[in-house]
Amino acid sequence: MSAAPRYHEYFEYRRYPLVVPPLDTGVDPVRHRVAIVGGGPIGLTLALGLARHGVRSVVIEADDAVSYGSRAACISRRSLEIFDRLGVAQDVLGEALPWTAGTSYYRDVPVYRLQMPMDEDQRFAPMVNLEQCICEQLLADRAAALPGLVDIRWQTKLAGMKHRDDGVELELETARGAYRLRADWLVACDGARSAVRQALGLRFSGSTYDGTYIIVDVHLKSDYPTERRAWFDPPTNPGSTILVHKQPRDIWRVDYQLRDDEDPEEAVKPENVLPRVRSHLEWIGERDDWTPVWISAYRANCLTLDSYRHGRVLFAGDAAHLVPIFGVRGMNSGIDDTHNLAWKLAWVVQGRSPVGLLDSYSTERVFAACENIRHASKSTEFMAPPSSAFKLMREAALGLATRDPFFATLINPRQSSAITFADSPLNAADSDALPSGPVPGAVLPECPVETAAGARHLTELLGAGYTALCLTGNDPRAALSGLRDLPLTIVWIAPRKASGADAWDATGRLFPLYGAAPAACYLVRPDGHVAGCWREPQADSLRGAVRRALQ
Repeated sequence: MSAAPRYHEYFEYRRYPLVVPPLDTGVDPVRHRVAIVGGGPIGLTLALGLARHGVRSVVIEADDAVSYGSRAACISRRSLEIFDRLGVAQDVLGEALPWTAGTSYYRDVPVYRLQMPMDEDQRFAPMVNLEQCICEQLLADRAAALPGLVDIRWQTKLAGMKHRDDGVELELETARGAYRLRADWLVACDGARSAVRQALGLRFSGSTYDGTYIIVDVHLKSDYPTERRAWFDPPTNPGSTILVHKQPRDIWRVDYQLRDDEDPEEAVKPENVLPRVRSHLEWIGERDDWTPVWISAYRANCLTLDSYRHGRVLFAGDAAHLVPIFGVRGMNSGIDDTHNLAWKLAWVVQGRSPVGLLDSYSTERVFAACENIRHASKSTEFMAPPSSAFKLMREAALGLATRDPFFATLINPRQSSAITFADSPLNAADSDALPSGPVPGAVLPECPVETAAGARHLTELLGAGYTALCLTGNDPRAALSGLRDLPLTIVWIAPRKASGADAWDATGRLFPLYGAAPAACYLVRPDGHVAGCWREPQADSLRGAVRRALQ
């Protein structure tokens, strides 16, 4: 059985040519508004986000194709909502496998059933499985459809940079020689080994776990449903854990933890990996032929920069923070970074807002990283105990969980979810306390509505700027007409079908969900976070809240 990487099992890779712009004495004559280093999922999503707001960017990518191997494997509901606003969600859903549940086992006994929130209000599944390389290709295809807004420089490597008060100058290397590129802003999306972070001499703070996981993708035809399965102390990996996820195109991901006495450099070799994978697949009843596609090693990190803005340089994704794979927060938190950053950077570039708006990006997303690390640390300590004491506690909890469901809650993998920015500087100071509904800083919950064009979902009504969702029986637009000078869309949602309403609560669930008794008004930021809420639409309150981002 061959163990050489079989990348064609994922999809047919597309090679991109090197394109060097016409140079003026070794310098790109165009001064770019935004340069993005790193053409992976975070860099591409940011470029698409900026394009949505009318801002052109140039993406610097050293490779000639999207990433090799599957890497990140799960896309959250929040990421799907972001992809939808960028025009790629349907392409992703056309490839991905949705799932809502998972089972954890102690040896061969089921001890915990993960059930993620999924109800009739939702537009997307809580999680879908899709290999990162395919996701990247879909993002790259979308970027290629926007040639006037996204310029990807494939086969171009960052060799150095100069950081000035008014921008950056990048030293770029290509097979046809080096050149320099100037930009007003630089966003580092170049991953865990970020060259930009190293060039600025910045260091992560946090902790690194000693445990090592081997990640193996195999091609296997199986009818087992798509769900997360985790085994603690299985006979195929005594004293350790194994995770199995189904991926599209008959790819299965198998992750297993190495024991403390195993050498990671030896353990990752195919002759040591494949027998263990074969043993586990046979033990769970998968006896058909299979082929290894990808093998790699992984160590859990809980690390973040203290700030994601350093003058004219910003950081996103793994360049800004590293979180363990448990709970699938890595790529998903990076995608959320870009959605937070794209509108703020666009407004600064366009002169709508002062540069200080970018400090709110750092404040909010550093807080999000710390929250993700807090939750992921708990999962990591259970999945890969960092000490003998943790191992004893885990074994005790698992043993008790076979007899008492109360202890099974300790096995909860704490899947990725949107973060609430309760202390955001962009939250309105005069919000009302509504009986229900999202608080300022939270992500807008989903709910179906009806429009003249047919059934929609609430998030589909949001504009590219701020949106005032007015849940009321009377048309609020005349009273709010004095706000037309703001980047604000007024959306009237009536409790029932009404002439002139943008939408109405046909299911009867929206108004109670949002505490509209009998009315409510929610101001929603361009990234879908609530900026303020009131018992009725108020022009002065809306103006004051929007202006927090404009001055």
